[in-house]
Amino acid sequence: MAMVSIETGRQFEKHYRKLPKALKEAAKQKEIIFRENPLHPSLGTHKLHGKDAGAWAFSINRKLRIKFVFLTNDSVLFLDIGTHDMYS
Repeated sequence: MAMVSIETGRQFEKHYRKLPKALKEAAKQKEIIFRENPLHPSLGTHKLHGKDAGAWAFSINRKLRIKFVFLTNDSVLFLDIGTHDMYS
């Protein structure tokens, strides 16, 4: 299942702009993998629970994650990017 479309929310864009260049590049590399297979094992994609039930997340590195929701079978909305703290 290849992702055709990725939309970004305001919170994602705000936090992405503040990232250092190296982390932005790492996020772009993971996005390429995500577009091909959002459940690729290297992403660690997982459903979220609690107040974020209905959302998903995948890992950029050991600390950084992207939170998203599926809009349709071939499109997602990136809600936020940040550390595990964004879940609280």
